[in-house]
Amino acid sequence: MDILRIILQVLLVLSSFFLIMSILLHKGKGGGLSDMFGGGISSSAGSSGVAERNLDRITVGVGLVWSVTIIGLGLLAKFS
Repeated sequence: MDILRIILQVLLVLSSFFLIMSILLHKGKGGGLSDMFGGGISSSAGSSGVAERNLDRITVGVGLVWSVTIIGLGLLAKFS
């Protein structure tokens, strides 16, 4: 069980990092954190709709992996 816990913890750290990065890559819809990191400049240049949809899919996928990892770690803690 210790190996499974370590694998889930590493997966949690990696998925947390990628989830943060994918959220920050999204195009801003107004003022906010995305404009602070240069989102306002890139929104005038415009981005491809396909790229934004793919980024949405990646973000949802990483979010699901993150959620399943959290649930798995909770179950391991409960039953051990």
